[in-house]
Amino acid sequence: MLKQLRHAIRRARLRHYLMCPPTYFDVAYSINPWMDPSRPVDRALALRQWFGLVDIYRDRGHRVDLLEPVPGMPDIVFAANGATVVAGQALSARFANPQRTAEAEVHTAWHQRNGILYGGGEVREPIAVNEAEGDFAVLSKRILAGYGFRTTVEAHRELARLTDREVISLELVDPRLFHLDLALAVLDDARDHIAYYPDAFSQQSRQVLAELFPDALIANEHDAYAFGLNAVSDGLHVFIPCGAQQLRENLAAAGYWPISVDLSELIKGGGSVKCCTQEIRPAPIATRRVDSLPDEVASLISEDSAAHPAHQTTAGASS
Repeated sequence: MLKQLRHAIRRARLRHYLMCPPTYFDVAYSINPWMDPSRPVDRALALRQWFGLVDIYRDRGHRVDLLEPVPGMPDIVFAANGATVVAGQALSARFANPQRTAEAEVHTAWHQRNGILYGGGEVREPIAVNEAEGDFAVLSKRILAGYGFRTTVEAHRELARLTDREVISLELVDPRLFHLDLALAVLDDARDHIAYYPDAFSQQSRQVLAELFPDALIANEHDAYAFGLNAVSDGLHVFIPCGAQQLRENLAAAGYWPISVDLSELIKGGGSVKCCTQEIRPAPIATRRVDSLPDEVASLISEDSAAHPAHQTTAGASS
């Protein structure tokens, strides 16, 4: 007799990611507790590890577009910080530290050129400081938003107006977990299932998370500091940094398929899997004005949709 599952059946959904190779990656300055300019960086190793992540995504059917790296921008590899795209609406980043300011223009230009392919409209220029998906976690109908170190609460309001979604503000209090994507991971954005490390948040924000997500997976300190929550999930597969062993076991017990990824060289810059991965969330098909576009553009969209059809993978237990 089959044992009754104690968790929901997990389903993968094909994703569209924007990433930037660490061609010019370096730790030449320190803007977070993980960065130590005195430690040497092995750029060749960083490139091998990063391309390994790209291959893992593509092997599972996900689309990965590449942003051109720029000399003098060593942190542009952390593409999640460059923009937030929700239902085809893009909000550019405005960085808190001057060392990264110029990256926002590179991301904005990419979305202005390519937004038509995901049903995007005008790319919104921010007024308040926001570090994009570093501090914005998108769920089915709501968005969790971090503040305390980088992104401001005013930016939360900007994102709410742009997306017409409820944005829930969460205060971060641990300087080592200075972005929300170091303290919390979205595991299933259809069912709003998350994992998080409670001590990364203020008491009030911990209460909010406990009330809204009673079934969340709770990470321990070791796994949080091993960047275990800086993970990416397609709903089934969870691409998780090496070293977060307990969280990996908890994910498997909850029906996910954890896939360990070694980005140890990039962690020297304060980021791992999620930091390297900006998700492009397209506009609903019904809202795309393909009929009003030039023939060559409409044809390109149709070809792209055929090449990347909706697809689900189902697993009732971990592998």
